[in-house]
Amino acid sequence: MKNTFKLMVGLLMAGIVMTSCNNQNSSNNKANGALSSSAAEKVYVAPGEHDEYYAFMSGGFSGNLTVYGLPSGRMFKEIPVFSQYPTNGYGYSEETKPMLETSFGFVPWDDSHHPDISQTNGELDGRWIFINGNNTPRIARISLKTFETEEIIEVPNSAGNHSSSFITENTEYVVAGTRFSVPVPQRDMPINEYKGNFKGALSFISVDPEHGHMDLKFQILMPGFNYDLSHPGRGKSHGWFFFTTYNSEEASTLLEVNASQNDKDFIAAINWKKIEEYVNNGGGTMMPTNYAHNVYDEHTHTATSTMKKEVRVVNPTDVPGAVYLLPTPKSPHGCDVDPSGEYIVGNGKLSANLTVHSFTKMLDAIENEKFDGDAYGIPILNFDDVLAGTVEQPGLGPLHTEFDDQGNAYTTFFISSEVVKWKLGSWEVIDRKPTYYSVGHLMIPGGNSRKPFGKYVVAMNKITKDRYLPTGPELEHSAQLYDISGEKMELLYDFPTHGEPHYAAAIPASIIKDKTQKIYKLAENQHPRKALSDSDAKIVRDGKNVHVYMTMIRSHFSPDNIEGIKVGDKVFFHITNLEQDFDVPHGFAMIGANNAELLIMPGQTRTLTWEPKQVGVWPFYCTDFCSALHQEMQGYIRVSPADSDIELSWSLGE
Repeated sequence: MKNTFKLMVGLLMAGIVMTSCNNQNSSNNKANGALSSSAAEKVYVAPGEHDEYYAFMSGGFSGNLTVYGLPSGRMFKEIPVFSQYPTNGYGYSEETKPMLETSFGFVPWDDSHHPDISQTNGELDGRWIFINGNNTPRIARISLKTFETEEIIEVPNSAGNHSSSFITENTEYVVAGTRFSVPVPQRDMPINEYKGNFKGALSFISVDPEHGHMDLKFQILMPGFNYDLSHPGRGKSHGWFFFTTYNSEEASTLLEVNASQNDKDFIAAINWKKIEEYVNNGGGTMMPTNYAHNVYDEHTHTATSTMKKEVRVVNPTDVPGAVYLLPTPKSPHGCDVDPSGEYIVGNGKLSANLTVHSFTKMLDAIENEKFDGDAYGIPILNFDDVLAGTVEQPGLGPLHTEFDDQGNAYTTFFISSEVVKWKLGSWEVIDRKPTYYSVGHLMIPGGNSRKPFGKYVVAMNKITKDRYLPTGPELEHSAQLYDISGEKMELLYDFPTHGEPHYAAAIPASIIKDKTQKIYKLAENQHPRKALSDSDAKIVRDGKNVHVYMTMIRSHFSPDNIEGIKVGDKVFFHITNLEQDFDVPHGFAMIGANNAELLIMPGQTRTLTWEPKQVGVWPFYCTDFCSALHQEMQGYIRVSPADSDIELSWSLGE
């Protein structure tokens, strides 16, 4: 018994000593990542306080864009972009259906990958954010005033719009590069005749500096490689754009093997300023095509879709000095440019090293014609003459690189599941931290600009396995937040993300939070079927089409009871939310509607169609809890047989 007591006292004393040592070495605790007691404090945002950053994460196969706060990791909103969204009726309401029109017809989904925030002089300005639709090639522009999609332009002659959407440093262009080369123009031809016949289109879409409206200015028809990712030049390299390529073998089957034969593929360097000058002087060829341009008008609250019929294409060999190929090992994925614009990082998925090219050396090699042959007339620069340096064996499966404001770079490694920090110029590995698991993209706020905000890095992981409570075979993906304000990275937090985030973009909340729109002013509502007061409420029959001009306000609809609707009619509910208080939307749902509900913001007008198929008395109601009398916010529609002679009538509360 005495021996047992002595053992317990000894263990207790040892524990006290260990605790004392740990307290004395509290500075070391910070290096212990998520185990550090300070980690929770660093991500905690007290009730009522705001996050420091907005983070915009691509939704991948959701087709949308999600908005998170950093450092809290709280999701604030999902912005519908390329996919129908029943939560608020985007893509279901008559006003927003045109946003999803394409040359293939109505396409209510997509695969969104790479958001990029508008810039002025290479710095984030917080006006718009752009994102690509990868499947049906599209580029969208979202307003950061309303956090709503305002414009979508389809990209013709393209397939797999992957190296998108990245913008030049004054938002002159948003660029869209094709992943899959295809016949241009499209035609019926044997797939095994791919080599030499397929083309890869790189599209330069101009952006109006005042309103943001997009226009497809020109396309460069490149050799039939796969164009993977891209980034603009900045600073000294402004006026250039860089694209990674793989499958320089031009294989058309079993690419896993046949597109991995060459020791090096390429980064394509595009002097877009030179091509722009060529186009402005009438250069290029107008090619017949067919693509949709969809624009939402915030005054009429309505989108329109226009089909465009031609596009200007440019053969790179017609503009000498505009396009060069930089050899890059091997099957490169990410193509990243540092804040100074000097270094172009090529992340070869099958390479043991990271390759960094020098823009200055590239210009020298061009001037002195240090070429190593050509590909379809495009000069290939000598590898050694453009090489700035190599990061030796930093990890397995490099994918993407971002930059902080201290001259450091951070690269993700998919196979070894880690983020590695290294120094620009010396190419020395400084630090590495594991991710959970199989990281893809990473993001530093402002990391794709001349002014990064080097406080956090977010890793976006593809596999979560055991990170969260199990939810069956389908799991959400994982984002992990690291503090990079010191020499060593510190893992602070991880949180689930919706869809499959690829790239993300973040901006200080201070730049945009006070500019966001809170309501739509009724006085500025120019919707053609608005009702701005209960006295404007009415119902008009036009053959079998019935137009209901309806208002909603806490806590009633006008009209609230409708008779004279017949089986076979098509009823259009044009509903205006009369509220002018911030954060008082109303919902509208009609029983038996086979599209969606609507969520209508203060001062906004939205239209839902309903085709009654059964005789009866059917209710409609508000779906968004709006007041203590929310349950009383309802109405009825009487549906009579098709041959009924009952006249239209309605009640306004009398």
